[in-house]
Amino acid sequence: MSDGILLFGGTQRTGLEVAKLLTGRGEKLTAFVRPTSDLSGLQGLDLERVTGDAIEADDVEKAFASGQFRAVISTIGGSRGEPRRPDVDSTRNIVDSAQRHGVTRVLLVTAVGAGDSRDVLTEHAWKFLGPVMELKSQAEDYLMNSGLDATILRPGGMASEAATGTAIKTEDHTAMGVIQRADLAALVVECLDDDSTIGKIYHTIDPEIKEAPPLQRGVAPRSGEAKP
Repeated sequence: MSDGILLFGGTQRTGLEVAKLLTGRGEKLTAFVRPTSDLSGLQGLDLERVTGDAIEADDVEKAFASGQFRAVISTIGGSRGEPRRPDVDSTRNIVDSAQRHGVTRVLLVTAVGAGDSRDVLTEHAWKFLGPVMELKSQAEDYLMNSGLDATILRPGGMASEAATGTAIKTEDHTAMGVIQRADLAALVVECLDDDSTIGKIYHTIDPEIKEAPPLQRGVAPRSGEAKP
């Protein structure tokens, strides 16, 4: 595998777990990082870095021009209070640059509630997440209509404890649950390695975690809490 992998969103949460897995098995990895990102999680990982903002098309183009890539992975999300969500703009820029550079394999992490899974969210959850899910739906549509070899993974609630090894991906778009970010990252890498996942949208859950995500249970989000 001479060509590398370009990773967007690799400095924290799921993306950082993906970076650990890929570098751990010797992949040639380039992480796209924002100038303001905390890079402490990447310390000690054998990877290249390109600095920029994914909502800026020129910055994304610079990342694709920095090497030869066989695949691109985006786990970019957002946080409450951000003046501009990156979901649609970052995905559009990644897709457009991938097409120009001949990178056909793209994996995108969105969330349960996007696209045809809108009805999976409770009314309470939709109250808080509805605008976000509309953006994630647009991002999914742009990728799936691009002609690229796309795979989308939709987690429900996410936690940051140790991997359990019991998480699954399913094409049942009514599935909802909680998943550890480390397990989600393992499923992302699993899809990267499996061409039969091309063109598929998966819900990712851990059947062993019985409690529903907080918003599904009617719990109000904490101030500053990360969105999917």
